[in-house]
Amino acid sequence: MSASERHPPIVGSPLVLHWADENATRAFAQGLAANPAIARAFIELRGELGTGKTSFVRHLLRALGVAGRIKSPTYTVVEPYETPALAIWHFDFYRFEDPREWEDAGFRDVFAQPGLKLAEWPEKAAGLLPRPDLVLAIEVQEDEGRRVRATPLSATGAELLA
Repeated sequence: MSASERHPPIVGSPLVLHWADENATRAFAQGLAANPAIARAFIELRGELGTGKTSFVRHLLRALGVAGRIKSPTYTVVEPYETPALAIWHFDFYRFEDPREWEDAGFRDVFAQPGLKLAEWPEKAAGLLPRPDLVLAIEVQEDEGRRVRATPLSATGAELLA
């Protein structure tokens, strides 16, 4: 099956959300976690430093049942997590500079496995990542809330936003 067969063109319109505070971020994460499609999703998180990408990931992982410390993979590039029902990989490509790192680290194999993949700074690994199911573009607003443009790029992404 080719990449285009696995990931058809955009299947839904972007949804624009406003996360007024941490509780709104948590509620959105909990909603995603309750959706069975999350177990097979690849979600890209886009936004400048300090927009809340890692905070969102922490809320999502907690809602999925991850216990213990949840740390940012800024220096390690990836942090794996396991729950009894789900394998999860949290990527942060902020410091990613050498495409050879992709092969050396076995990321192609990770993306071929079932489970949830979350990627911060995906543009730093452009051309190496598969097409995401859902893109969350997060911007800080003047009221300190977050404007989130949620764009489904596959049937899985549309299912997550349904």
